[in-house]
Amino acid sequence: MARFTGIWVALVTPFHNGEIDFPALRNLAQKIAASGVAGLVVCGSTGEAASLDDREQLAVLDAVLDAVPDCPVIMGLAGNNMADVLQRQQQMQARPIAGLLVTPPYYIRPSQAGLIDYFERLANAASVPMILYNIPYRTGVNIELSTIRTLAQHERIVAIKDCGGDAAMTMQLIADGTLDVLAGEDQQIFSTLCLGGAGAITAAAHIRPDLYVRIAQLVQSEKLGKARQLFYRLLPLIQLLFSEPNPALVKAALAMQGLIRDECRAPMQTATTAMREQLACELKQVMEVECL
Repeated sequence: MARFTGIWVALVTPFHNGEIDFPALRNLAQKIAASGVAGLVVCGSTGEAASLDDREQLAVLDAVLDAVPDCPVIMGLAGNNMADVLQRQQQMQARPIAGLLVTPPYYIRPSQAGLIDYFERLANAASVPMILYNIPYRTGVNIELSTIRTLAQHERIVAIKDCGGDAAMTMQLIADGTLDVLAGEDQQIFSTLCLGGAGAITAAAHIRPDLYVRIAQLVQSEKLGKARQLFYRLLPLIQLLFSEPNPALVKAALAMQGLIRDECRAPMQTATTAMREQLACELKQVMEVECL
């Protein structure tokens, strides 16, 4: 069973006049893949998957797979209708994906027993590895430690994207050694790596992904001073990128580099003017950072 380590970039979905901008999507995927990242994640929260219909999600996946055939790609899977989610899972698994990133069913707020049932049904139907995505501030429910440990016994569930905001649970999951623990909050990338986490699924790494890859390499080589120095050079930009709902500022930064148009799909809004001015200044500084 494949394992998930290193830096994975949660890819944005570029738009042009309300439609998916496939040329920009392919170009962006190729540029980031060439930076040495472990892989890409498409149709996650950063990819505005909730605003894409089923056909569009598969079209985004196909475009990325075609653009970077040698780069591992994880596909996001979310929903609150069990039969529909299972059907979409099969369609996704018909493609050569590296795995599925699966959130709890949003809005429903199931019990922990309900979460176990949900994830185990998907895992039983899985032909690729599954990554649990614990992000309670988006789904309305937290996957508790005992539930994660139960799910980790399934052979198809091999990793977790950790956005739970509980440092003690993060450390316990790493100590358990059963799942690959991937930082899901970008400000926690360095600490998770230092604690023994496997890597990160990050939106901020759209900007200078090479530096995030280098941080992971430095931590693995136990060159913590250099890794910390590099991370703190990136931290002001990381904090700024999430000062408004993601991915507005990530898209603004990419647009400033001429890589995509600065467009989100409603109800997501583009970055405010005030934030753009701060972003332009911080972006300039990060683009000048040398890779240690």
